[in-house]
Amino acid sequence: MSTVLPTLPLGRKNPLIGDSSSMTDQDSIKSSNITAVESRVTLQDRIKRSGHSGGVLWFTGLSGSGKSTLATELERRLFNIGYNVYVLDGDNVRHGLSSNLGFSPEDRTENIRRIGEVASLFTSAGFIVITAFISPYREDRERARAAASEDFHEVHVKADLSLCESRDPKGLYEKARRGEIPDFTGISAPYEAPQSPEFTIDTGKLDVEKSVTALAEYVAANFIQQQD
Repeated sequence: MSTVLPTLPLGRKNPLIGDSSSMTDQDSIKSSNITAVESRVTLQDRIKRSGHSGGVLWFTGLSGSGKSTLATELERRLFNIGYNVYVLDGDNVRHGLSSNLGFSPEDRTENIRRIGEVASLFTSAGFIVITAFISPYREDRERARAAASEDFHEVHVKADLSLCESRDPKGLYEKARRGEIPDFTGISAPYEAPQSPEFTIDTGKLDVEKSVTALAEYVAANFIQQQD
């Protein structure tokens, strides 16, 4: 039995073509004489090949809330049952794509802009991409949402600051309290919690296993998967 594949909503362009109405910061594009190239592989073709629709699970939360742990555990579980899935993690991205950025508000904004665009490309390729970034500013997360359109799912990985500090796997909070790390989210820089996320996981109440199970159930309910 096969699941009927969805059609694109009226007015939505193929994300691989490039649609200026869905792109952000158009005025900041400095390249000239560029033309978007239309792929000969349609979104429907990609969904059929992948066996499921693509999308972004954008994990946001304080350092120590459990974002990276849940992202990698969820990636393994989804991969094992047939999903095309990939994790973009904050520390990993800063070793390459964003290696030239620091942690000032401006650099954080640019980092999230880059990740939002990369995540959108993964989605267009039929992948479920899980991002694990503090991404402290609502405006920046909304820009990432705009890049992925309706395929964006904001997931608040929620944990009290005191709990995050007690975990402190990298000793960062201790350094921030001593003033050794400037612009540290939750201590010397703000964190703007999501106001209406698509999903919330409270890691102060759920252990890793239960959290991943809840997330996997959310994916099953929100990403179309074909059945043979």
